[in-house]
Amino acid sequence: MKQSKLLMPTLREVPADAEVRSHALLLKAGYIRPVAAGMFSYLPLAQRVLNKIEAIVREEMAKIDANEMSVPEILPAELWQESGRYATYGPALYKFKNRQNRDFILGPTHEETFTQLMRDDIKSYKKLPLLVYQIQAKFRDENRPRFGLLRTREFIMKDAYSFSADQEGLDDAYRAMEQAYTNIFDRVGLTYRAIVGDAGAMGGSDSKEFSAPADAGEDIIAYSDATDYAANLEMAKDFYERQTSDEAPLDLVTLETPNVKSIEELAEFIDQPATELVKTMLFMADENQPVAVVVRGDFEVNDVKVQNFLKADSLELATDEQAAAVLGAHFGSLGPVGLPENVRLLVDERAADMANFTAGANHDDQHLSHINWQRDVTLPEENVGDFRVAREGDLSVDGKGKLVFTKGIEIGHIFKLGTRYSEALGAQVLDKNGRQTDMIMGSYGIGISRLLSAISEQKADEDGLVWPTSVAPFDVHIVPINLKDTEQARVTRQLESEFLAQGLEVLVDDRKERAGVKFADADLIGLPIRITVGKKAEEDIVEVKVRASNTNIEMRVSEVVDSVAVLLHDEN
Repeated sequence: MKQSKLLMPTLREVPADAEVRSHALLLKAGYIRPVAAGMFSYLPLAQRVLNKIEAIVREEMAKIDANEMSVPEILPAELWQESGRYATYGPALYKFKNRQNRDFILGPTHEETFTQLMRDDIKSYKKLPLLVYQIQAKFRDENRPRFGLLRTREFIMKDAYSFSADQEGLDDAYRAMEQAYTNIFDRVGLTYRAIVGDAGAMGGSDSKEFSAPADAGEDIIAYSDATDYAANLEMAKDFYERQTSDEAPLDLVTLETPNVKSIEELAEFIDQPATELVKTMLFMADENQPVAVVVRGDFEVNDVKVQNFLKADSLELATDEQAAAVLGAHFGSLGPVGLPENVRLLVDERAADMANFTAGANHDDQHLSHINWQRDVTLPEENVGDFRVAREGDLSVDGKGKLVFTKGIEIGHIFKLGTRYSEALGAQVLDKNGRQTDMIMGSYGIGISRLLSAISEQKADEDGLVWPTSVAPFDVHIVPINLKDTEQARVTRQLESEFLAQGLEVLVDDRKERAGVKFADADLIGLPIRITVGKKAEEDIVEVKVRASNTNIEMRVSEVVDSVAVLLHDEN
């Protein structure tokens, strides 16, 4: 393709609103343009990358017999009302009415849609298992879209769903999809980790995320420095063995603690370390169920673990006003003693093993010291669990290394849904015994457009983007210095023709620009191989630059095509 015919509006200055490298470079190199906050146009270079990513996805999906199809992006609200998610998904759900005043949504994901399809068309276990997928735009009304393509309101996603008649079928589909995702991320050239993740609003269990380490990542990956354990911080666990305290119970004491609102202030006020104090946080589960969660004073409550333990559709930190109404005190003075019957108590295992500890008295400006479980607070064992946020440097849950934190970009997510949606929507088949049984589901997603940013974050350098050969917009960038020169024009045409005959995609910079401008743009857009055709063309010599390593090699024209084929293969 001639560069003069390519829509590639490069910028000389980095846009002021570009907070991360990938956003700045994709804008500067003419790959994307914003239309509204969190909504982008994909210009020709970006579209070519997306096409190649999607082709890789389709190839790997075909290997596991997944069926590609498409369902509507606009969905009737009653479908989500059937599953219960219309009320619980939250403000990120785009809702609107049509001219007949019927409620609709823009699809953020499509579990309900595919479940309805299977419910209506699949009646026997003999038709299962089935894997179906689509590549489509999704819509989520992010409160604060940011970081370019990393957090947007409209994005391109590959979402897949498995339907099985039994648990074995689900397990097989899950393993097949995990291997397919591994192949996809290997082929697009990313460094990544498969980590324990949270299923979030999708529901389900056995959740695994694929995360690409990058400074721009909004997720924190916690991993062991000695083993292959890795998890999203929301799900990360440290190592702890339960133990029984041998301290003799002391008499309960009420302490006056005026204006003491935090653990740090309490520790200083009563001259006790945070490890001898407990922190009590009040949450509202599914809007109206109060839940008090207790952790040791030097830890923070992990609300994701709490929500998963409760199997709640929603969990919000109570307001100060709600705390006063439910417990009779504001945050800073809350504790586990004397909770009302309607308040569910959850205690982190580290706090559950404490004795003679100090906590809020559920009376403003008062705390209780020398609290002991069972004597002062009834604590059933089923209310004890891991409800804390893991900390960097603590022992990993496998006991064989310390936790290390790094930022990461979530690029894929797989999880077992079980019967969460099939039960709600009545998707059943006759099993081998002739009985009706709920289909067992899995859900699997890849952020296709997000991969543009993830690859850019990991591969780019100070000069611009650096695309792996597998997804680069073009394989070879031919940059003649002066096409008015007969020999340069001849060599350019010869190389272009030979590369095209080899099935390579070629971009020829035929613009009437200075050499410096051409070189800067070539580095900026980041094609794997650049061939400069200059004054030595009359000697049949050109310069070949490998973008990833920024190495330059002078080469005879007769050697170029074969050598470039080897270089491109080595870059994959």
